[in-house]
Formats: sequence, structure tokens, C-alpha cells
Amino acid sequence: MKRQIPLLIVIILGFIFAIHTFVPHKASADFYDWYQTWMKAISPFMVLLGIMSLFMVNTAKIRRKVPNWQYSVVTLLSLIVTGAIGFIWGTQEGTPFMWTFKNIQLPMGATMFSLLAFYIASAAYKAFRARSLEATVLLAAAIIVMLGQVPIGMAISKWIPEVSNWILNVPNLAAKRGIALGVGLGMTATSLKILLGIERTYLGGGE
Repeated sequence: MKRQIPLLIVIILGFIFAIHTFVPHKASADFYDWYQTWMKAISPFMVLLGIMSLFMVNTAKIRRKVPNWQYSVVTLLSLIVTGAIGFIWGTQEGTPFMWTFKNIQLPMGATMFSLLAFYIASAAYKAFRARSLEATVLLAAAIIVMLGQVPIGMAISKWIPEVSNWILNVPNLAAKRGIALGVGLGMTATSLKILLGIERTYLGGGE
């Protein structure tokens, strides 16, 4: 019963919401509104569960002294301090919470994205080396698109921006739509496996 009850809940609710999406009816709309009300009531417990999980995982790492356990200390201290100043002084503009957000959280996020730029440049260098016909085509398309996005591209030739736009709007858009279609089919297949009880890894694995 420990596994059957959650499985039944997922299957029944999954089919109900699938029916609600494809067969709009007042009864299904009323059920959806009722479900949304329950979700608002359950959300605080979900946050509490997440905080408890964060504490359990990081305190276990600290207790076992796993590699880089110091980061777990920073994570827990950040959570406690941020939560405390938010509860004490509120989250409005001008409070210590917003000062922390603007002067610590946002700069750290910008730093992370700045570091990502170096990883992207490294990956682009590896991918754009003309070792094969496909890599050569990719390299030529990348150069044209990059030149088409800056004024020097127009200065070199008026055709560069037009070719850049064609690459972005035709082959690039077709590839993006193909990927989106594949992702959609994959999501549909996974959803069907969950609704039919075939996919059970979300229960913790095993039978």
C-alpha cells in the first residue's frame, strides 16, 4: 500500500487533468478550481518539506565530512540568515532583505552567467573547428550569423545581414521546431508511461 496509493493518486489525477484539457466541461472546470484551492493550501507544506530536505541533506554531508562539506555550511547559514532577516524586517523595498538580494544574490548570479560565457566560448571553439564537412558548414554559418548581428557585417557587405537572417529564420528555425517537436513527443510518451503505471522511478525506483 505504501507504493500503490501514491501510484493510484498519480494515475487518477493524471487522467482527470488529461480529460479536463481535451474535453472542457463545467464539472472538470469546477474540479480544476477546487484543485487550485487545495494547491494554494498545500504549497506552504511543500516549502517546509523542501527546507527540511535541504537541512537533512546538508547536515548529513557536514556530519560525514564529505569532500567540499564547507559549502553545505555556507548553504545552511545563507538559508537561516536570509530567512531570518526576511521574517524580521519584511521583504519590501529598502529592507535588509532587499539589500541582501540586490548586493549579494544578483551579483552572484551575474558572476555565474559570466563564467558560463567562458564555457560556451570553449565549447564553440571545439565545435567550430573545420575537421569535417558538417563542422565547416557550422563554422561558416556561425561566422555569417555573428557578422550579421554587428555593424561591421553591413560594412563588409549588405548581403551578410540578409543571409544571417535567412539562416536564423529558415534552417535554424526549422531545427528548433524539430527539436521542440521531438521534446513534445518525448514528454507525451513519458506522460503516458506514468499514467499507465509503467514509469515508476518517481516512487523511488524498484518494483
